[in-house]
Order: sequence, then C-alpha cells, then structure tokens
Amino acid sequence: MDTELMKQAVVDALEDIKGYDIAVMDVRKLTTMASYMIIANATSTRQAKALANNVREKLKELGVDIRGTEGEKEGEWVLVDLGDIIVHIMLPATRAYYNLEQLWGAAESRRQHVKSDSIGQ
Repeated sequence: MDTELMKQAVVDALEDIKGYDIAVMDVRKLTTMASYMIIANATSTRQAKALANNVREKLKELGVDIRGTEGEKEGEWVLVDLGDIIVHIMLPATRAYYNLEQLWGAAESRRQHVKSDSIGQ
C-alpha cells in the first residue's frame, strides 16, 4: 500500500476515536526504520488502547501488515508498528516527558550541523 494512503488512514483512524494533537513527522532523512512517525494524545489509558485497536483494525482492512504493538498493558504509551509508519499514542504527561517531536527535531538539527562541520575538513 502507498505510504501516503497509509499515513492518511492512520490519521483518520485516530480522529475516529477522538485522538487529538496528532503530529505527523517525516523521518526518512533520519532513519531507515520508518518513513513517518505519527504521535497522538489520548485522554486516558482506555482511550489509548481503543485508538491503537482502531488503527490496527482500519489498517488490516486495507491489507497492511501490522508488525507489532507495544505498551497496551499499561496504556500510557502504546506503539503500533506498521513498518513504514510507527504510531505513538500517549497520555499528555507521557508525551510531554518524552517529547519525541523535540527529540527527532534535535536529531535533524544535529545531523545538519555535523554535515556542515565535516564539509570544511
């Protein structure tokens, strides 16, 4: 399945169950493990589990192979691995603590800085 269609299907599945503050990050320049990371907030552990389940169901209907799910027992941070897309569903406090957007943004900045430093050598 086309990655762009997968990305939209994930966002739709998250919005169906009232996931909010959805962020889609293009990480193709930073890693080979995935093309996109999608992060969404859930209001409770129960909603986080429901969001993950809805993502899995909707993407399976489209023929996408679900590679794995982590964190459903606790529900504060549930990860759904779709191969090209990794979905992180988090409670707001967990998301603020780990701040994946800044972590991956900082990685992008460091990578650009290293490239510019190595040019002069």
